Amino acid sequence: MDENRYLGEEKISKLLLKFSVPCVAGLLISAFYNIADQIFIGNSSLGYLGNAATGVSFPVICIANAFAWCIGDGAASFLSICSGRNDNESAHKCVGTGMTVTTLLSIALASVCLLFAEPLMSMFGASAQTLGLAVDYFRIVVFFFPVYLLMNVLNSMIRADGSPSYAMKGMLIGAITNIVLDPVFIFLLDWGIEGAAWATVIGQMLSFVFCAVYFRKPKTFKLTLSSFKPNMEVLRTMISLGASTFVTQISIVLVSLTCNIMLAKYGALSIYGPDIPISVFSIQTKVYTIVLSIVTGIVLGGQPIFGYNYGARKMDRVKDIYKMVLKLTILAGVIATVLCQFFPSVILSIFGTGDALYMEFGVKTFRIYLSLMTITGLVKMTAVFFQSIGKSLHAVAASLVRDIVCFCTLALILPSIFESNAAGSGINGILIAAPVADVVALAVILVLTISFFKSLNKETAAVEEKVVFPESKEGIIITVGREHGSGGKQIAKMVAEMLEVPFYYKELTVLAAQESGLDKEFLSGINENSPSILHDLYLSTNVVQQAVIAQEKVIRAIADKGACVIVGRAADYILKDRDNVFRVFLHAPKEYRIKSIMEMYGDNEAQAEENVRHSDAARASYYRNVTSQKWGDPHHMDLVLDASLGREVCARIIVDAVKNIQNKA
Repeated sequence: MDENRYLGEEKISKLLLKFSVPCVAGLLISAFYNIADQIFIGNSSLGYLGNAATGVSFPVICIANAFAWCIGDGAASFLSICSGRNDNESAHKCVGTGMTVTTLLSIALASVCLLFAEPLMSMFGASAQTLGLAVDYFRIVVFFFPVYLLMNVLNSMIRADGSPSYAMKGMLIGAITNIVLDPVFIFLLDWGIEGAAWATVIGQMLSFVFCAVYFRKPKTFKLTLSSFKPNMEVLRTMISLGASTFVTQISIVLVSLTCNIMLAKYGALSIYGPDIPISVFSIQTKVYTIVLSIVTGIVLGGQPIFGYNYGARKMDRVKDIYKMVLKLTILAGVIATVLCQFFPSVILSIFGTGDALYMEFGVKTFRIYLSLMTITGLVKMTAVFFQSIGKSLHAVAASLVRDIVCFCTLALILPSIFESNAAGSGINGILIAAPVADVVALAVILVLTISFFKSLNKETAAVEEKVVFPESKEGIIITVGREHGSGGKQIAKMVAEMLEVPFYYKELTVLAAQESGLDKEFLSGINENSPSILHDLYLSTNVVQQAVIAQEKVIRAIADKGACVIVGRAADYILKDRDNVFRVFLHAPKEYRIKSIMEMYGDNEAQAEENVRHSDAARASYYRNVTSQKWGDPHHMDLVLDASLGREVCARIIVDAVKNIQNKA
């Protein structure tokens, strides 16, 4: 609680410094890890052809990363949730499942890639000159996919276990090893592009060993042989929590794939040929990765600060944090743009030199393609901002509009238009596609951002009336889960009155608000505030997880007071280790529930049906997120009732069952 309130009270600049610097440092280390090869290859006898060869393998490596980071980030989020709940049992299952699934998946990916190495490299843009080099590099890197992907997953888990410094050291060991071995293998031993590949995988192996050693004595869980048996429910939760990372990585793959294919096609029709454009683009991608790492690190550092203050309805503070992050993002983008506009040759020379055509196209690419990278940074910032406050639909729109909707479409259309007007100029259409996509994306994020801030309440959250735990007595704690429209809340209240014990529904969210500092209305609505298809993404956000953990703490505190009735919020699972809990689930035929909703809210039949569908989907997602189990599964309940029997009948059945248990005790 104190840590959460710290996010809402400490000086903003101090908070950003604390959270953003480690994020930026970690991302930069990862970026330089991938850049080292291209710097040394470009300055060797291989020149830009070597860089082109490594560039065509980039999309495949991104695909592998998408799976690894999905599992890794999902596992990290799940571990953080388990830590907040003191749920050590689920924590070790999460870690073991993540390791096992990653190992199996990486072996499968490596096998496919090794088997189809040549066609894959050709498909991703390798020419006759670079195909052999690309395959040589690719096969070595791919063979060690199990080590590389598992290392990334372990690193994420280590950070989530409360050891970010150890995780960063793991990345540093690999990066430094790669940088040291590159010149030795490429120049001294004259291993060429294979030397760069071996330097990379040796660095990865050392990072993997360093990370693996950590799991002998982790902080918050203990691994046993049973931990490594894949748990499908845990895996599903991990994947849902890591879904946004997967989508982001796949969008990078689509952009890279589109670029490589179009560059090879239209480069061959131009004076530059197919290899110069792909080589230059592989370099500009790495340069932009550095800029994006800085921007992303800044806004990721602000993510927990945004989330908490939005959940606490401290809207003025949300605006102040946003302004500071916005200024830093623009500053980073402007500095990078100036360097790319005025010193493109200097940047290119870091990665080796080429002939006049190579330098000509390189300068053109940096000055046109990267001309509006400040806007690209703003798009990334906007997506993370909206994700941090639980606006899933806004986050997805901001993430995809620039790269997938605009750039990929324009990169496929514009080159043919340019080529039809002047032979050999189609390659310029690809360069123009980026700034045009940036302008369109800017318009979209401005609309999203302005409309969002206009909707904010200018006042800070109202002070809620304090609620105290009512007196209770020893006895049975009844948890009630229910389908929407079944009348479960009313039945639960009748049970509480019959047994003369406290009833918790809305009261629970008020107590959780007092516990966490978050706003009562925000806590109350965490099941309804996201579109149906984005429930899992919404529930994975930092601020919602804070709310979930606060509610769990309150549910346990309520249970400590004695007999009561608790409605919803996965209370049956949260109190699973207590002997005095009676778990009830209420369902009813769909027609019955639709009719009930129509009578209660005045909806027409179509509205009522949609209301039922949306609410049940939200409750199922919430329950799965908290428990890794299926909502309404009768195997986890003590009593399942059809509420269409009648509210009084159901209430009496529950009361009789509880009294029967008490009489036997």
